[in-house]
Amino acid sequence: MKKIMILGAGVYQVPLIKTAKRLGIYSIVVSIPGNYPGFALADKVYDEDTTDYEKILEIAKKEQIDGIVTAGTDVAVITIGRVCDELKFAGLSFEAAKIAANKLLMKSRYEACGVRTAKFRKIPLDAGDVSARVSELSFPLIFKSVDSSGSRGIVRVDSEADFDSAIRNVRDNTRSDYYIVEEFIEGEEFGAQAFVYRGEVSFILPHGDYVFKGDTGVPIGHFAPYGLEPSVIEDAREQLTAAIHAMGLDNCAINADFILKDKKTYVLEIGGRSGATCLAELVSIYYGFDYYEKILRCALGEDVIFDCDKSAVPNASMLLRSEDTSGIIKSQTDHNPKDPHIYEVQFDYKPGDHVEKFRVGPHRIGHVITKGDTLEQAVTALNKALENIEIHIDRD
Repeated sequence: MKKIMILGAGVYQVPLIKTAKRLGIYSIVVSIPGNYPGFALADKVYDEDTTDYEKILEIAKKEQIDGIVTAGTDVAVITIGRVCDELKFAGLSFEAAKIAANKLLMKSRYEACGVRTAKFRKIPLDAGDVSARVSELSFPLIFKSVDSSGSRGIVRVDSEADFDSAIRNVRDNTRSDYYIVEEFIEGEEFGAQAFVYRGEVSFILPHGDYVFKGDTGVPIGHFAPYGLEPSVIEDAREQLTAAIHAMGLDNCAINADFILKDKKTYVLEIGGRSGATCLAELVSIYYGFDYYEKILRCALGEDVIFDCDKSAVPNASMLLRSEDTSGIIKSQTDHNPKDPHIYEVQFDYKPGDHVEKFRVGPHRIGHVITKGDTLEQAVTALNKALENIEIHIDRD
């Protein structure tokens, strides 16, 4: 029986664990202690920090694993690269993983390789002359932690009056002693899922994003297909391919964020893993294959075929969330009748659990995914399904 190490035990790693079990693959799940749903599904659990790559490497050698992987989070990507390099596994390299997990390294590679992206500056965390350092950039600006995920430590700033609060936010969400400030490109935000396999980009699937407007735009749902002109799709493909090669990514899923301005695609950032917020499910539904299975088999070094031409099923998703208050879930009910257009309704918590007022991705409390013969049908089904879900929360 092959052994796969899965880093993380949260809601975005659960489908990987379930798929491994279905395929008869022994799953070793590593995560910091906590109330994470993946623990109960794993064949074996290690309570360890997934960013401690030397410790994880030690466990990987001890367990004689055959591959290592994650989904939906950037936190563990460097560890995957370290283990893949040392044990000669299929997967992104240590060097590429470090670039993918650090926005400064990533942006620097884009700039060096001619990838279209926003102008930026590196700022020491203790710098007292931020205004002077960003004087060549135009408002609005984005202050970004270089090593966070889930939209944490990312703040839009419209004037110098907002600098102090933005720096505090970054400071609270970084382990580094610097951050970046980049120009905010006014345009249409969209994304893409892709996979780079043995040096070639196997597919690129652009998708639309539903965005929550908090401190900055936070994705809360997605849909495909995305109605772009063919020339724009080709431009996005060229920019994404150039960015993937600039970062040195290979044998991994790709999660890409773009801004479209004047029919030109600007690369915001790329992750060397599958996207969160139901994006792996979006790929599975659209192409008609189990994307989690493809991700696992690639990590195990098996031959993988991405048969993307036989299906194109429109689908849409949305996170369930509490936008008004933090508190305790009193009750939650799915009133939807059985409907072939409803792919999945999932609650992450149960009554009695505490949930946070939504500001960033990890504050989600569930999701709804729908599909249809057309995108309009899928979106209509999504809106109807959301109306039939009732969640009551007692305010803190």
